[in-house]
Amino acid sequence: MAVVLNGSELGPEQVVAVARAGEAVELAPSARERMERARAVADRVLEDDAPIYGLSTGVGVRKRAQVAIDEQTAFNRRLILNHLVGQGDAAPEDVVRATMLVLANVLARGASSASPALVERIVDALNARRHPKVRTLGSLGQADLAPMADLAHGLLDADDVLRPGEGLALLNNNAFATGTAALAVADCSRLLDASLVAGALDLEGFAANLSIIDPAVARERPYAGITIAIEQLRALLDGSDLFADGTARNLQDPLTFRCLPQVHGASLDALRFVRAQLEIELNAAQGNPLVDVEAGRILSVGNFDALPLAAALDFMRIALAPVLTSANERLVKLLQAPLTGLPEGLSERAGSAEDSLSEYGPAGQALTAEARLLAQPVSFELASSAHAEGIEDRATMAPLGARRLAEMVSLGEGIVAIELLVACQAADLRGHRLGAGTGRARALVRERVPFKREADPIPASVEPLRDLVRSGLLA
Repeated sequence: MAVVLNGSELGPEQVVAVARAGEAVELAPSARERMERARAVADRVLEDDAPIYGLSTGVGVRKRAQVAIDEQTAFNRRLILNHLVGQGDAAPEDVVRATMLVLANVLARGASSASPALVERIVDALNARRHPKVRTLGSLGQADLAPMADLAHGLLDADDVLRPGEGLALLNNNAFATGTAALAVADCSRLLDASLVAGALDLEGFAANLSIIDPAVARERPYAGITIAIEQLRALLDGSDLFADGTARNLQDPLTFRCLPQVHGASLDALRFVRAQLEIELNAAQGNPLVDVEAGRILSVGNFDALPLAAALDFMRIALAPVLTSANERLVKLLQAPLTGLPEGLSERAGSAEDSLSEYGPAGQALTAEARLLAQPVSFELASSAHAEGIEDRATMAPLGARRLAEMVSLGEGIVAIELLVACQAADLRGHRLGAGTGRARALVRERVPFKREADPIPASVEPLRDLVRSGLLA
């Protein structure tokens, strides 16, 4: 079923469907009507010879320069060409498609001077799988000018004529940051699903004390995230021998086991917040100037400031970091005989001289160290306040925040893959009955990586388990 753009109902799942699965896109008739009304407002105001930023004037410090009607076509073209300053590698295809979809949707809202024909061009390119090269670096998050210039330049033909203000409408938005964020948040959600399953398997492998998931814990500390985490852990572990009296090895396990519901719950609360911010941004007027159709006027505004999204992305990375560091700490502990009562490195037999899975401990630590560094907030960054006569003195770094979340999730997939490998080896050595969900998860792992016997070589790669994490099958 096609994704219909009306400027107000685009969700992260639809972004993923279009960007990665090639779902078709349509422009809603209601959106065409709103854009026509907005275009009529822009044309009428232009006839009054009033200075309108980016339509009858230059942009930035050149807002004092007037652009005559007969100069509009050349001005729009130069505006795009003069912003082709992007740097770095080309963005992946799914990011480019997500950017195109977000751009089409925010313009479809009908709060800019973009005409329906311009948005139809973007939609047609998406459906034809025509993807311009868009460089990754160059935006401060106060409108993604450089990447959007790459996109506009690649979408337009040499003989295309843009109407007054359409060049700026293509550039003055945060579609690149928002599209990148939508994909990263979707991937983060899937990672958190897999991480909780891996955490439940850790509890099985450690023979942990399951009093930590008693319903009373959430009842007396009713954060939504903790409540959900405990409900899901109880479902995963339902039927496990660990619920039997006297099965737990410790009165209190290490904090990374004991606080699994609290740490994971905090990440779920953060995810709910960032999704809410993202859903607003996906359907928001991001540009300047703003066409107020109802009042028939055009306003100079700062809707290109992406701080609501950038700060939420910072929050998500901060909340994700403890999930990943805790996962790594649990897997390292599962490899240590004094802490588990199992053979060192989870070897098939005690006293073996072989390393078994021991060296996956440092491998997990290396990934975790890199992931933690990506949690540093960036939305308070200020590259410079001197550019454009000091007018452009704000920066949100929203594209960087989104890109760092994507990189952090990618590293997290590797950490959770190692965690699954180690936890299943420990659970197999432990030999007790697993829960309904943990048993299914173990079966999925064993379809891809067998139990490590003493005579077997160490698994050469955890990539099959990383693919399992990415697949969503563990949700």
